[in-house]
Formats: sequence, C-alpha cells, structure tokens
Amino acid sequence: MQSNNAKAVIVPLPDPLLASASEQLDRAAGTGAGVSGPSGAATMPLAEEWLDSLAEGLGEKGWLELDLNDYLPAGLLPALANEVAILHQTEAMARAGIGRGTDLVKDRSVRRDRIAWLEGFTEAQAMLFTFLDALRDGLNRRLFLNLKRFEAHYATYQPGDFYKRHLDSFRGRASRVVSLVLYLNENWGLEDGGELRVFDSQDHQQAVGMVRPTAGRAVLFLSEEVPHEVLPANRTRFSIACWFRQDEVPLPL
Repeated sequence: MQSNNAKAVIVPLPDPLLASASEQLDRAAGTGAGVSGPSGAATMPLAEEWLDSLAEGLGEKGWLELDLNDYLPAGLLPALANEVAILHQTEAMARAGIGRGTDLVKDRSVRRDRIAWLEGFTEAQAMLFTFLDALRDGLNRRLFLNLKRFEAHYATYQPGDFYKRHLDSFRGRASRVVSLVLYLNENWGLEDGGELRVFDSQDHQQAVGMVRPTAGRAVLFLSEEVPHEVLPANRTRFSIACWFRQDEVPLPL
C-alpha cells in the first residue's frame, strides 16, 4: 500500500455534517483540531474495555474486524466519504505503486487502486487524526509497541480493480507495525464484491477472514505478519488505509 511522491492536496471546506462532532471533540479534548503524532495532539477518550479487546485480538491472532460506527464522531464517516468522492470525481487521485522513492513500481498486475495522502488539513481529517492518535496511545499502553506516529491515505478502487495478496511491511524494518483499514461505502452488498481477504499469519495460503467494505467497518492487523488482498469490486470502492509506525522518519519498506 504505497504511493508515489506526488500527493494530492484537499482544499479545506466547512462541512455542516461535522458541527455536532466538532462540539463533541471540543468537550472531550478542549480543542477542535487533531494532528498526527503524540506531540501537541488533541485527545479523544476511547473506552478502556474496547482498547483491551483490540490488544487481545492482535495478540491472539494478529488481526480483527471492527465496527467503528459507535466510536467515531457523528457525521465523520460521510464527511470523509464526501472528500474522497470529490478527489475521485476530479481525478486528483494518484495511481498507487509498490515500494518507496526510487524503488517505486507501478505494477498494474499487482494493484490498481488510486490514492491521496491525508495531511490533516480539513476538519474531517483532523477529527480522524485525533481518533487515530488515541488508538495509537491505547495500543502502546497495552502492547508496548512504541508506536510514534501514523500515516494514512484515501484509496479508491474502480470496478475491476484489485490488490493481490501482500504484507504491508517486511519483518524487522521497524516501520509499519500496525495497519488499520477503514471503509467508507454506504449500502454495499455482497454483489458489489471488493472484500478484503485476510490470510493466516503462519500459513500465508490459508484464508481466515473476509471483510465487506461497508461504511464504518474496519480491519486492524499486524503489518509485518498478516497477508491480505483486495478482491475486485463491481462498483467504485472507497477506503482509508492507516499505518502506525515505530520510526521517527519514513524508512524504505
């Protein structure tokens, strides 16, 4: 799940869908904005029991499927979906590749999605970053992962697009450690395809899960251990991919 060096930039626009969500964050954190990383970020309280269950799931099998509809502020999911839809409609998404920098390869036999990196400039992105930072902190306190920061991008898959089985990071690089994929698609049926197929961390040929990319559903997994693939979709599919990292600065995967 890599990108090229060109990053699409989203122009911040006020979104009335986020009015109530902004008030919730103001009450919880004393500020309406969140930024990536532990320094100076707003905080969002997450249920300790829920965080315990995430840590337990990662520890036992390396991945788990989540429903984030009750954990994200009201209006945030449709606001994020609106952003990525605008990027898609205006052809602002960049074709994704494999690798980083000079090693970047755009192999359409492996992946065919398009992406745009999140920078936290918009209200919706700032709120998502606040949630992600709270999740980063919760995982650190339970699993002692020393996660220092995160990165995230939108991804769009058009009909027929896919991403073959892969790992998000190579073992021992101390870069991407935990991955989170959040889906933004309303009214997604079985006939629409585009599921995420998850494979066993020990037997990479053995499928152990299928996740439909319905709005609010998410998958949390260990980046170096859990192979996964995106099956071809039959209609345009939107998601956000996020990686929690141990490094201070980007390292090649």
